[in-house]
Amino acid sequence: MNIKQRVAKIVSILDEKKAEAIEVFEMDEEYFVREVIIATTMGERHALSLTDELKNRLKPEGEQFLAVESSDEWVVIDLGDILIHLLSQSKRAVYNLEELLNSLKKRTN
Repeated sequence: MNIKQRVAKIVSILDEKKAEAIEVFEMDEEYFVREVIIATTMGERHALSLTDELKNRLKPEGEQFLAVESSDEWVVIDLGDILIHLLSQSKRAVYNLEELLNSLKKRTN
């Protein structure tokens, strides 16, 4: 699978499992990964459930989970060239990763 197919599969899984406000950022040279996926969760249990679902469905297809870091309101999954952020609505509003990623893209254009 190429990176676009992998991202589409991840987005599909997140959407199917009720993650909200899913956004994909194609970063190319601007960041340390090529793609960033951000989604809002309904809470800690939902984030952990999404993480488990991603692992269960992607690992058999050869996806490598290099690191998974989690707290009460934020999970970060590192797939090497794709980074997935699963955040509670409050943390997503506070950190506003979309603004950071968009500013990085503008700076290099």
